Amino acid sequence: MGHVVLLGDSILDNAAYVNGGDSIASQLRARLSREWQVTLLAQDGAVAEGVVRQLLRLPEDATHLVISAGGNDALESTPIINSPTPDSESCLTELLEAVTEFSRSYSAMVTALRQRQLHTVLCTIYDSVPGLRPLECMALSLFNDIIVRQATTFRYPLIDLRRVCTETKDYSSVSPIEPSEVGGGKIARAIQSVIIGYDFNASYSAVFP
Repeated sequence: MGHVVLLGDSILDNAAYVNGGDSIASQLRARLSREWQVTLLAQDGAVAEGVVRQLLRLPEDATHLVISAGGNDALESTPIINSPTPDSESCLTELLEAVTEFSRSYSAMVTALRQRQLHTVLCTIYDSVPGLRPLECMALSLFNDIIVRQATTFRYPLIDLRRVCTETKDYSSVSPIEPSEVGGGKIARAIQSVIIGYDFNASYSAVFP
């Protein structure tokens, strides 16, 4: 039926965080029929810019790309939020610079994806991570806005992980910013829903779930 390739960061490359359980790639393989292949190219620690390098290893028979990128880019801006500054304008200016740089990197990534002309699915960054402070959540929404805009501009289906991983059990006990086996199962189910249920020839973008 097809060949799904997972690209991006540890949200999809979560094998090291499931305490010996099934990773997202494994759970997706179990959910799809035998006619489907699943290849994991996502790498723990990757930023949006790294997806372009991952594409160099894309299998020739790939049909569907699923990308989760931006979490590590946002993580790099955490010191801006957590460091005291003399005034709010300084903090907002630094945050604006970080978001602007992310917009450039993410746009370059999408350009590289479009050149492949394959069925493509983007994912937002989840924001129910245990211990995430309200200010950090607010800053994260700026990064997610970039992702949503790219998805709607180029009519890509979007998996909104903010609506998928909403419970504490969805996050790993090894590292709370990573998906647990439970959260990974929800993500695998969402990917399956898009791959099977979305008309990639449609002239609109759709949000899952």
